[in-house]
Amino acid sequence: MEHGSQGARRPHGELLADVLALLWAADGPMTPQQVNAALGRNLARTTVTTILIRLHEKGTLVRVRSGRGFAYSAADDAAGLAAGRMRRELDGEADRDLVLKRFVSALSEGDEDVLRLLLQQPGTPEDGA
Repeated sequence: MEHGSQGARRPHGELLADVLALLWAADGPMTPQQVNAALGRNLARTTVTTILIRLHEKGTLVRVRSGRGFAYSAADDAAGLAAGRMRRELDGEADRDLVLKRFVSALSEGDEDVLRLLLQQPGTPEDGA
C-alpha cells in the first residue's frame, strides 16, 4: 500500500525524532491529526497514533483529553530525555560506583570541568534550588 510519493521508507527512528522535534517546538499539545499534518507527509493515521501512544507509554510524552481522543506534548526537553536515559541505565547497574567511575574517566577535559562546576552548586534545577 502506497502512502505518498516519498518512495523509499524512512527509518523508524528518524520518524520518532521528527515527531519529538515537532512536539518540542509546539506551543501546546497536538492531536495525532495535527502532528501528521505538521510533519507534511502522507502517513497513515494509525502510524502517527501508534507512535504517539508508544512514546506516551514510555513516559516521553504526556497526553490530555481532546474530544474523543488525546492531544500529546513532550514530557521533557531533549536534555531531560537524555538525562533520564542515563539515569535509567545507571539504575539498572549493580555496581553503580564502578559505572560512574568509568563514565567520569571517559569524559573530555571540558566535560569534567562542567561536571565539577555542577557538583559544586548547592542544588539542581530539578529540585527547585
